[in-house]
Amino acid sequence: MTPIENTDPIIDKLNKSLSLQIFLAIVLGALVGVYFPAFAIQLQWIGRLFVSVIEPFVPPVIFLSIVSVFGSLENLKVAGRITAKAVVYFTAVSIVAIVFGICSALIIKPGKIDRSLVEAIAPAKLIPTHYEGWLRVVMQNGMLLLFILAVVVGIFINRLAKRDQVVRVFEQLKSVVLRLLRYIFLLAPIVTFSGIAYTVGRFGLDTLLPIGKMLAGTYITMFLFVAVILGSVLAALKVNLYSYLGSIKNELLYALGTSSSSSVIPLLLEKLEKVGLKRPVVSLVTVTGNSLNLNGTCIYLGMAVIFLAQLYNVSFSWMELSGIVVIILLTSKGASGIPGTGFLALVTTIGSIHKIPVEGLAVLLSIDRFMSEARAITNTIGHAVAALIISRSES
Repeated sequence: MTPIENTDPIIDKLNKSLSLQIFLAIVLGALVGVYFPAFAIQLQWIGRLFVSVIEPFVPPVIFLSIVSVFGSLENLKVAGRITAKAVVYFTAVSIVAIVFGICSALIIKPGKIDRSLVEAIAPAKLIPTHYEGWLRVVMQNGMLLLFILAVVVGIFINRLAKRDQVVRVFEQLKSVVLRLLRYIFLLAPIVTFSGIAYTVGRFGLDTLLPIGKMLAGTYITMFLFVAVILGSVLAALKVNLYSYLGSIKNELLYALGTSSSSSVIPLLLEKLEKVGLKRPVVSLVTVTGNSLNLNGTCIYLGMAVIFLAQLYNVSFSWMELSGIVVIILLTSKGASGIPGTGFLALVTTIGSIHKIPVEGLAVLLSIDRFMSEARAITNTIGHAVAALIISRSES
């Protein structure tokens, strides 16, 4: 499976150095945050603006994609079979991801630190103003409603005598939106720079060091999950994980730069179709997976719960840990891949457990930008792997 080159020469030329651009943005952002913190904090508006510009593009692409799929299907039962397979897979892999995160935290023990070292990290407010509360989560869950609406419209078009011409119009509209979206994503390195600079400038590296074990442990755990769990599943299908990920390298870099797996869904849909996966599978699995298949978020929630429990010397029985797995399985479904919703899902999770002081959440808030990047990459990989697995099952 080989990478597909973008046919737009301008985008193709700039994307050739995308890895270097993102790396330099991270380094420069950290340096500006350390040496010019006041200026760095003022850069937060760039990330907010970028997200506000990108988010309106996601629903139209999803709507147009699903309508096109259902409008062109010869047998609508195929869509139902694909969706059923996807839901079963999502549930199974989510449980594995949660358990993987919990076990990793129990082994690494990231919360076994002096609590006094992290008291200075806690902001004045638990959830600052740049998190827009549960409204964003509710709006993002609206994607499932949009999915249902698109299915209904697609089935209606499927019954038309001139369905092929109608579907072609939807495809052309999607192509125009995707072309514009790819140009906007060329600004991803700037967004990366501003996000890192703001986080480092606001909290400072000195205050972040005490919980560096949690940060490093999360990245290592997510890497191992992708390499061992997802890699083993693909190996059973005789697919090399790293070659496959190489085919979506730019989409992964965009997820890293923007800390959002949701925003790259339209680009991922396009790329997975180009690498040869079945079009109906790509659309159905990726769109539903944006709410139901968040591997990175599940790992993060599992590790975060244990981190806070260790920080406050709270212990759980095996029965309680089993209950926590179920709670996270439910709360993770409201944490779509847009910046901040992973932390909001953690707020709900901790509130549902009732044994961990909620003020501990402020400690994790200080590194949520870095955590968000890890979640975004892992979620995006999870979407791509799920699409491949379900696509192969339909062969």
